[in-house]
Amino acid sequence: MKQALLIIGLCLATTVAFAQKAAVSGAEKIAKDQRGNINEARNLIKGATSHADTKDDPKTWFIAGQVEDAQFNRENTKQLLGQKPDESLMYQGLENSLPLFLKAYELDQRPNAKGKVAPKYAKNIKGILSVNHAYYFNGGAYYFDENNYQKAYDFFEQYIEISNLPFFAGEKTGAKDENFQMVQFYSGIVASRLNNPELAIKAFVRAKDSPYRQYDVYNYLAYEYEQQKDSENLEKILEEGMKIFPDSSYFMLSLINNYVYSDRSDKAIDMLTTAITKNPTNSQLHLALGSVYEIGYEDTKKAEESYKKSLELDSENLMTLSYLGRIYYNQGIGILNEASIGDNAEKEVANELFRKSLPYFEKAHQLDPNNFECMIGLRGIYYQLEMAKEYSEIEAKMNL
Repeated sequence: MKQALLIIGLCLATTVAFAQKAAVSGAEKIAKDQRGNINEARNLIKGATSHADTKDDPKTWFIAGQVEDAQFNRENTKQLLGQKPDESLMYQGLENSLPLFLKAYELDQRPNAKGKVAPKYAKNIKGILSVNHAYYFNGGAYYFDENNYQKAYDFFEQYIEISNLPFFAGEKTGAKDENFQMVQFYSGIVASRLNNPELAIKAFVRAKDSPYRQYDVYNYLAYEYEQQKDSENLEKILEEGMKIFPDSSYFMLSLINNYVYSDRSDKAIDMLTTAITKNPTNSQLHLALGSVYEIGYEDTKKAEESYKKSLELDSENLMTLSYLGRIYYNQGIGILNEASIGDNAEKEVANELFRKSLPYFEKAHQLDPNNFECMIGLRGIYYQLEMAKEYSEIEAKMNL
């Protein structure tokens, strides 16, 4: 009786195993048939990927990948023929196929009973991924346009993953390939759009040694580190940016701000002094030096000297005009705050400073009529100098 039960059990096991192998063959047949039902093929192969007798067979996973690839190819063929494909279906198949092909490739590399590796599917997998590779880039672009940044990120990352596969070593798919460099950049962009600083920083760090939009990569990294309040890495990336882009003032000025707001104004002054020695006609450097004196040291006299030098070099520098006007205005307010009530002499000293401030704010306002900070400065001056008409006009403009 026990022997009979054992035989029945073995028969059942054999039947189930045969059914799973038949399912693999059935899925393969459907995948090759242009009119075959992809969902039916998926259902057939699903059980085989988990059954003990078929889950470790590279063919199972290769056919599973072929099923998804068939869906991609059907829609892509429409596109190639000038017809309208279902892009969502097309890219769904493409996305699903990669992990399945990679699993098949992994199993295909295992040694056989004799200890030899004799892959059956590696060549086909390489061929399929080689043909499909560029479409992962297209898929990322498609989802980016759809504002589905998570999907766009996934596709860009799959493109990079394929580029780095060992069987593509030596081929133009990696770091030297322009498309690869572009995808690295946009992977960071979509991660940033996802408000995922960790992913964005990881992607941009990976892309920062590539020549593709390298300046922008460093800008984005500085932004992400700043948002994370990671002052250590922010400083490092700004220093790197200075070395790579010596003609750009952005990294140096941002680094100087970092020094000032971390109580290292001396370091900022040293850096600016050296930079001005090398480039004495750079208006922005003198403006920055004035800002350090004003904010870092509260030395308005030296700040004023630097701002005036900046203005000599660029008479229409909006920031220099407003900063210089601000110095005189703040000095006037300071005098009024310290003056006794009814002290007309002190009030006149303050008014003289307001009058001195006025032309700088007026010119700044002329250069940029919509600059709100300039309008605030003008409103304060008009109020202090009792210029009722001008005050009403600027007040009305600010309330538009």
